[in-house]
Amino acid sequence: MNATMNAYTIHAESRATVLALREVPVPEAAAGQVLVRLHAAALNRGEFIAAHGLHAKGAAKPAGAEGAGEIVAIGAGVEKLKPGDRVMGRCAGAFAAYAVMDAREAVAMPSTLSWEAAAAVPLAFMTVHDMLIAQGRLAPGAWLLVTAISSGVGVAALQTAKAIGANVIGTSGSQSKLDKLQMCGLDVGVRTRSGDFCDAVMKTTDGRGVSLVVNNVGGSVFAECVRCLGFEGRLATVGYVDGVLKAEIDIEALHAKRLTLFGVSNKLRNAAQRAETARGFVADLLPMFADGRLRPLIDRVFPFDQLPAAKAYMESNAHVGKIVVRLP
Repeated sequence: MNATMNAYTIHAESRATVLALREVPVPEAAAGQVLVRLHAAALNRGEFIAAHGLHAKGAAKPAGAEGAGEIVAIGAGVEKLKPGDRVMGRCAGAFAAYAVMDAREAVAMPSTLSWEAAAAVPLAFMTVHDMLIAQGRLAPGAWLLVTAISSGVGVAALQTAKAIGANVIGTSGSQSKLDKLQMCGLDVGVRTRSGDFCDAVMKTTDGRGVSLVVNNVGGSVFAECVRCLGFEGRLATVGYVDGVLKAEIDIEALHAKRLTLFGVSNKLRNAAQRAETARGFVADLLPMFADGRLRPLIDRVFPFDQLPAAKAYMESNAHVGKIVVRLP
């Protein structure tokens, strides 16, 4: 295919990341891939933080990591998908008219979801499946703590936990964000921007601590997260927006309470591992989207040509849930 399209690239400059709109060739579907005409794509904070896997300063890469659209071509070996299918999934270069997806990660869109809603699902909810179900083993009636709960992954964790039947404590520096998330089922909100929430967590759980913590913040609250865990508790580290990449570990607590500490990353997994996560998502969570038990919380939708404004809005920390761009 010799056609071209407008697409955003991203590169690091000093301690910031910069978007640029360029004309590039329309990609082709290789073996095991599908080419998708995208209708919407979602923003993810990690992509816009210079330390999160970007190339060296000055080197640009395709921007965008997830979207939803219609398949227009399939590569060799793809059997279960066909042109015209409506899909959502992870895809490099999602801020463009066309992108390729690994066929194993292209998930059939439920008819209950709009393009914008579908684009907001893949990365957040597949990450949440890994944290809460595959590794976290969150059970009905258990307590979950989510730091920085108003983030895209934080809100998805809240929604999924409530669908499972768990109880949720969330932290945020904004009382208005916590109030808004009560509509999504938040049981207890703790207003704070620092590692001082353990007392509130212990009071809520009658001193037992939580079964699972989702740490979206990073090293500055890591020790406090460990203090919040109950016996055989699990701590998932998924983000480090504070830029603090090291933290002290209480070895005595780790030993005495039989704790499990694990990391969660979609980007740093290989293709087979991501495909396994997609299968788990399809089995456990996709039915909840189909019947309405789950629906992503979208804060705001921007036109494609306003992606830089959408990025600035995300970096302002004013949003609750996901930010999406609509393709022309």
